[in-house]
Amino acid sequence: MTERKTLRQLTLKDNFLFAAVMSEPENCKQLLELALGIAVDHVEVDTEKSIVYHPQYKGIRLDVFARDGKGTRFNVEMQVAGQPLERRCRYYHSQMDMDLLLSGVPYGELPDSYVVFLCDFDPFLLGKYRYTVKHVFAEDGSFRYEDGSHTIFLSTKGKNEKEVPEALVRFLKFLSAEEAESRGDFGDDYVRRLQLTIRRIKSDREMGERYMLFEEMLKDERAEGRTEGAQEMLFGLLAVYGEVPADLRERISSVKDIAVLRQLLTKAAQVKSISEFESVTNL
Repeated sequence: MTERKTLRQLTLKDNFLFAAVMSEPENCKQLLELALGIAVDHVEVDTEKSIVYHPQYKGIRLDVFARDGKGTRFNVEMQVAGQPLERRCRYYHSQMDMDLLLSGVPYGELPDSYVVFLCDFDPFLLGKYRYTVKHVFAEDGSFRYEDGSHTIFLSTKGKNEKEVPEALVRFLKFLSAEEAESRGDFGDDYVRRLQLTIRRIKSDREMGERYMLFEEMLKDERAEGRTEGAQEMLFGLLAVYGEVPADLRERISSVKDIAVLRQLLTKAAQVKSISEFESVTNL
């Protein structure tokens, strides 16, 4: 079991610290300019959607949600392990659009949206620091399909330093650094700004309490995920013998102890009918 880090041991590639640092508008603005290669006049970070817990997103959310003065939406998230990122990006774009549509914005007035993933790995194994997704027609690759959605992947494992701005490379090297190394001099004003922000966050007692709360919530969320997974496996095993009665499903759903659920899974694998399962488990 991995030992839990303290707040002081975190680096920018840890999701909690990344979200806390980028919740400061100027930090987020400069990151977006590096990632997108364009000037951003200013950004407003929606901290209510960017950190810790939001029921509408079904759990803990630690990506950074921002907008600029033109209404453009940005969603930025740190990634440290391989995931199905393409589908995740699709979800984030749709979520930003849905928020606007529900507030009354018509389809024709939807602003541009950007999803930026910072990866401490190479998501496409091409050795690039930056991957920019562009939509083209299969029948004519030179014809761009513009729907206002933009997706960018930044990788700390790039090898094409001459093809991207030096400032972006310096930032990504800082992002990938371990805690002791991350306190060094990277010869970059933006990195120095981030280092000052990190030091301030790590010395803030309230932020320390918030991190402890986050860790507890994350532990509870993982436990809930294991419980739901075991319940679904149990339903699947019993479904082999026919439709699981609604009242039995309700009783199984009320069991939250993972040890008890494992025992029920063992019983379900041994019986030959749903009625036998009910009789041997006393559910």
